Amino acid sequence: MSSKEIVIAFYKSDIANDPDIVSKFFHKSCELHWTSSQGFNLLNYKAIESFFEGTRQSFNSLRFEFTHIIEANAFVTTRHTLFGHTIENPDFETIIAHFATIWEIKDGKLYRGYEISHQADENNDVSMASYEIKL
Repeated sequence: MSSKEIVIAFYKSDIANDPDIVSKFFHKSCELHWTSSQGFNLLNYKAIESFFEGTRQSFNSLRFEFTHIIEANAFVTTRHTLFGHTIENPDFETIIAHFATIWEIKDGKLYRGYEISHQADENNDVSMASYEIKL
């Protein structure tokens, strides 16, 4: 698979329910450098496992909508919005956040991630329209 195909396969997988998501897609020496509205986090393999354990406890499903997916050799850059159905309200899909991520692929797995995210503002039509381009 190409680097882009690996990234797309990750986002299309059942992230909210698959307990093997990290072992399937993340390199054992991976790092995710993530800047969010909560500040900076550097996550290694174990921390990513813990993150997805928490995700499985909070969400029934997650869905990603992409505006950009750009591949350059072992690097894939994505710009996307994350939507989810929470366990508390499974019949309602909520918009969670907007992301821009640069993934480096090594040995067919996600090796380095450089991610910026911010909470989505559903009430800002101009902002939301910026994320409406779908691939």
